[in-house]
Amino acid sequence: MKVGVLSDIHGNRVALDAVLDAMPAVDALVCAGDVVGYNPWHADCVDALRSRDVPTVMGNHDRAVATGSDFAFNSMASAGVKHAREQLTDEQLAWLSELPATLTVFEGRVKLVHGHPDDPDRYTYPEEFSARMLGDEDVLVTGHTHVQGHEHFEDGLVMNPGSVGQPRDGDPRAAFAVVDLDGPTVEEHRVEYDVDRVVEAVAEAGLPERVGTRLRDGR
Repeated sequence: MKVGVLSDIHGNRVALDAVLDAMPAVDALVCAGDVVGYNPWHADCVDALRSRDVPTVMGNHDRAVATGSDFAFNSMASAGVKHAREQLTDEQLAWLSELPATLTVFEGRVKLVHGHPDDPDRYTYPEEFSARMLGDEDVLVTGHTHVQGHEHFEDGLVMNPGSVGQPRDGDPRAAFAVVDLDGPTVEEHRVEYDVDRVVEAVAEAGLPERVGTRLRDGR
């Protein structure tokens, strides 16, 4: 079984469209959270996952938008949360609010978290991946750091597919991954998209300029 793995879309419909177009044939999609925030197409990105019934966990931006809970947001992140709250319908907000913090799918073989199994808000970079993070699942999917990477252990695979909508590993291309559960093995992918279109849309939405321009550097 092959699974397309997404995370940290952050309202970037242009990047999400590019990723979905580039996605090889898979049996299912999953998402490790932060569907909304930062970029201006929150509703489109929520609807893209809802329409495909993509198993998704709640990221910190999803939670902030849905519930008004506080996180240590900078001004760019706060502006994105405010913009999303104004844009999303009650139905879309309800979908966000019902996302779980942890989700196990495919008969227990894949576990989704946003940050870390012990703390959904904990940044866990690929160099910090350890066998202790694994439970009974074969594959643990994390997000939150926007840094693509994976590590194989005797008991399974720990991975981060990277960020679809706001990579922070120095590569501006949208990131995603494909996991083959028969291994398990993982293929990491990057795809170019029209960053300038996002920069223009950020400006038109009245969001902080840096939200868009940082995408050119993958930071």
